[in-house]
Amino acid sequence: MYERFHRDGSDEPNEHTSLIPKPTDDTYEQDYDGDVSRKFVAREYLREFWRLLKDSIPVILAYTLQNSLQTVSVLIVGRSSAESLATAAFSLMFAMITAWMIALGGTTALDTLASSSFTGSANKHDLGILLQRGFFVLTLFYIPIAILWACSEPVFLFLGQDPQLSRDSARFLTCLIPGGLGYIYFELMKKYLQAQGIMRPGTYVLLITSPLNGLLNYLCCYTLRMGLLGAPLATGLSYWLSFALLVLYARFIQGAECWGGWSRECLQHAGPFARLAFLGVIHVGTEWWAFEIVALAAGRLGTIPLAAQSVIMTADQVLNTIPFGVGVATSARVGNLLGARNARGAARAANTAAWLSMALGGVVLAVLMGTRDRFARIFNDDERVVRLTADVLPYVALFQIADGLNGSCGGSLRGMGRQHVGALVNLVSYYGGALPLGIWLAFHGWGLKGLWVGQCIALYLVGALEWSIVGWSHWEKEVDRAFLRMDASERVGV
Repeated sequence: MYERFHRDGSDEPNEHTSLIPKPTDDTYEQDYDGDVSRKFVAREYLREFWRLLKDSIPVILAYTLQNSLQTVSVLIVGRSSAESLATAAFSLMFAMITAWMIALGGTTALDTLASSSFTGSANKHDLGILLQRGFFVLTLFYIPIAILWACSEPVFLFLGQDPQLSRDSARFLTCLIPGGLGYIYFELMKKYLQAQGIMRPGTYVLLITSPLNGLLNYLCCYTLRMGLLGAPLATGLSYWLSFALLVLYARFIQGAECWGGWSRECLQHAGPFARLAFLGVIHVGTEWWAFEIVALAAGRLGTIPLAAQSVIMTADQVLNTIPFGVGVATSARVGNLLGARNARGAARAANTAAWLSMALGGVVLAVLMGTRDRFARIFNDDERVVRLTADVLPYVALFQIADGLNGSCGGSLRGMGRQHVGALVNLVSYYGGALPLGIWLAFHGWGLKGLWVGQCIALYLVGALEWSIVGWSHWEKEVDRAFLRMDASERVGV
């Protein structure tokens, strides 16, 4: 390794031999290569961090605008009467834990299959076949939900709801049935484009349809004198308009290369797609149901805790779009890299997404803690509600980091096709201890704080478990599994 040749060409030392051995070019090369390697790795992680952040922002904005469609609907129809406000809010909450779960959970099958197919398939039109398969499978999933909505009055009465609320909510949901399908199809189109790395169109479309939604709601509810039932019709029309605009974007601007026309092939291999979609619904649903159980429990604590819970839940629904958006971007990125046979890149993307989501969660935590004493005044001026919200908000702020991990690592698991793992982790973490503990604390002196302590514990359990599972994943095997999930006609080099 060191210089052993001398001016006379011999190996033996003489009067010209240096007393301090000089490193050869090999030594410099090794040191230089090691330094370059470290810099290269750091640069790759920074590049991945920036890419995921850029991909996440439009997705977060899209989900925020998407949630605003129904929020605006509730606000506009709620101006007519308190009963209309209660009916619209209750009906859309029920829609969220039924049909919207199919839209946001069932479409995770595309997160898994479409993203890896886009980079791993020899035929780009396979992605279009997967989209058609999604239309077929999720329409079948929606049929029993539509029947449930149409026959929901006796269900609400059985759950102990007010008869008038039950009757009006059933009518509201019946009018929303066509719009629910538009919501699902819009979500499918977004995932089809996101699998191709096209993240912005959903935001562009919703920037157009969000103000139109407010106008349509006002026209239907007041100008056309349709009253309460104008809200679901207008909101449903907004969902269909969003879907139509996204189709036009894909057709004429970006995304058409993967569409090869309608094909009966979409009816083949529907079983694996349906399995992933069902597990995705369970993955999303197990978390949403836990928060709805908390809301029901808060209602038994009294009027002030219920009002504070409403403030916190409204804020949390908005804040949840951040980890959810990061998760969607992560699942598409991980799936793309697995399809490209880049196991190391997929591992790097998953790890980077975890740190990105925790960083964003830390920012949200700081904002919530800085505004805790004034936060509730955005919604209500009652001092009792403001004080109780300020007492509970630190627990909500504390779990933002864990919620970020939950979102990003859940996205990584979906990119790997392991929705069942996320569902199992949620079931164990929420229902195996944390949620019952929170309810017990709530009715043994802790009040509303007890419920959110339970949720905080659950989210940290979910975040820690999912991060451990993702971190210990064998990424070379995940590449193999990604190709095994493709149909025989879609595989490349397998």
